Amino acid sequence: MQLEDLQVVLKVAQFRSITAAATSLDMHTATASAAVKRVEQALGAELFVRTTRQLRLSGAGEKYLPQCEQALQMLELARQNIRADQDVVEGELRLAVSSDLGRNRIMPWLDEFMEQHPALQLRVNISDSNIDFYRDSVDMALRYGSPNDAGLYGFKICDVSGLLCASQAYLDSHGCPAHPHDLASHNGLFYQLHDIPHDVWTFRRGTEEYKVKMQSNRVANDGDLVRRWCVAGKGLAVKSCLDMSDDLLAGRVVNIMPEFRPRSTELWLICPSRQSITPAMRHLRDWIQQRCREILQQLQPHLPSPEHR
Repeated sequence: MQLEDLQVVLKVAQFRSITAAATSLDMHTATASAAVKRVEQALGAELFVRTTRQLRLSGAGEKYLPQCEQALQMLELARQNIRADQDVVEGELRLAVSSDLGRNRIMPWLDEFMEQHPALQLRVNISDSNIDFYRDSVDMALRYGSPNDAGLYGFKICDVSGLLCASQAYLDSHGCPAHPHDLASHNGLFYQLHDIPHDVWTFRRGTEEYKVKMQSNRVANDGDLVRRWCVAGKGLAVKSCLDMSDDLLAGRVVNIMPEFRPRSTELWLICPSRQSITPAMRHLRDWIQQRCREILQQLQPHLPSPEHR
């Protein structure tokens, strides 16, 4: 019996399926099945009750597997502590990041980070969908908004302003709105999540709040596509300043009605637990924080003035 065998057994218990566990661990089903058999033989007890339709924990499995999980966590924590003392940055980073932020801003930073730490390997999951740390086999997720699950652990990277953007070509053709009431005659570019388009835009100025039901001829479930439409002059978009940073700095889009503030948010690096944090993850956190500080400083002339934030 090997430590890797115990990890397989825990995955089988989680998914209630040897096939699903093997897929999650990127191994053959026969390899996972053999690992389960080795553990059961070493213990002298069956950990799972198998039928033709399902697999469930046996009485012995219910008693043994929580202790097994605790033991593996302690071993992993000890390994991480040793690595942290040595300040070793190596291993595989499995990162989930949203499409727009990931492709256009984070990936160039990751390339630089890996050049400084050649012992690292990178696996990136780019998607706007919510991440399940166990189902999707990722170690951390860079996401807008703080963790809404008490079982997760996170680092706040920075505050992120929301912006109403459009290309100069669109504004020259359709006019530049000066107030949220002017938006009714404009085409909004909508981001859609879970089949629900974000077609109600909210703006604040001081204590006043304005909600506008926008019209649109373009809806996408990919934030990067919304950005591309905006740059191409297809309409107005409400986006984060980080998502639009390259386009703002290059003059491809402009910030409209800066005194009326769309919803702001926060950028967080989220992990499944405090114990799962490795030295490489801490270094990456610091790297992203520093890069965000630098880009936000460059964006200052394009962002709302302090009294409007």
